[in-house]
Amino acid sequence: MSPAYDKEISLFAPMVPFDSGYLAQDGFSIYYEQCGNPNGLPVLFLHGGPGAGCAPAHRRMFDPAIYRVILMDQRGCGRSEPYARTDFNTTQHLIQDCERLRAKLGIEKWALFGGSWGSTLALAYGIAHPGACLGFILRGIFLGSRSEIDWFLYDMGRFFPEAAERFVTFIPEEERDDLLAAYQKRLMGSDVRLRTQAAQSWATYENSCATLVAERRDAGSAAVSLAVLEAHYFRNDCFLPPNHILDNLERIAHLPGFIVQGRHDVICPPHSAFALTQAWGPNAQAIFVDDAGHSAFEAGILEHLIHALKSLSNMIKG
Repeated sequence: MSPAYDKEISLFAPMVPFDSGYLAQDGFSIYYEQCGNPNGLPVLFLHGGPGAGCAPAHRRMFDPAIYRVILMDQRGCGRSEPYARTDFNTTQHLIQDCERLRAKLGIEKWALFGGSWGSTLALAYGIAHPGACLGFILRGIFLGSRSEIDWFLYDMGRFFPEAAERFVTFIPEEERDDLLAAYQKRLMGSDVRLRTQAAQSWATYENSCATLVAERRDAGSAAVSLAVLEAHYFRNDCFLPPNHILDNLERIAHLPGFIVQGRHDVICPPHSAFALTQAWGPNAQAIFVDDAGHSAFEAGILEHLIHALKSLSNMIKG
């Protein structure tokens, strides 16, 4: 029998990893851990950002009786080292890290679970290694396009104008025509104090727009890695060719895909989830949650993610 949900927040009980370690590659030590059922259905959790890292609450979305959950802090963030390092840090490097981890753990095939940037990475990995995938559970779809990046920088503030004003006015007026360049200059500069301030401004802007109910939220200790790596990836179009995911989706379209999207997600607006669902075809199931924004931990999003995890396990076992 599966354990009962926590009635208040619909999460499973806290889990302690049964295994953890590091992958050594390109001067990085890349942290991973395994939780849940060692003999269960393998699923790789891919966090957002880039640069956000994993948190103990992420483990609790998975039924430990069913799933063998693998969590990895991507290069430059979380418990991986060096912190906020941008060289040898591209989408292709992250895909290779996932594949090395799969081989290290002796997993033939696994499911991919990712939200926001994690959905981008899950899809890019699947396109590169379709034979290693069982299916996908994706939330807050981001396809890595220039138009989505421009939306984040210049347009989502129309819905959260107070947060946008703080984000924009951190930069001197004469540099505001290219916010990405202005922020990256400060994030990659030698002035540690200015770098920290720029990172807090960037990350607080994003976090303040993440939920349906507006609130100013500090990014905490992950601010620098989140801001530095997001700016790095955004400046390089997420290291993907234009329209890479939709143009190559036929490589994974035979696999089940569960897409959970907040109707009022202003960080990753619903049109990307709709386009992905249309391109995927009959094996994709999309849920647009009318009373939710971007965060995985909003009640409606979380409920449908947990339901999708159960549906995928039944489908694979069935």
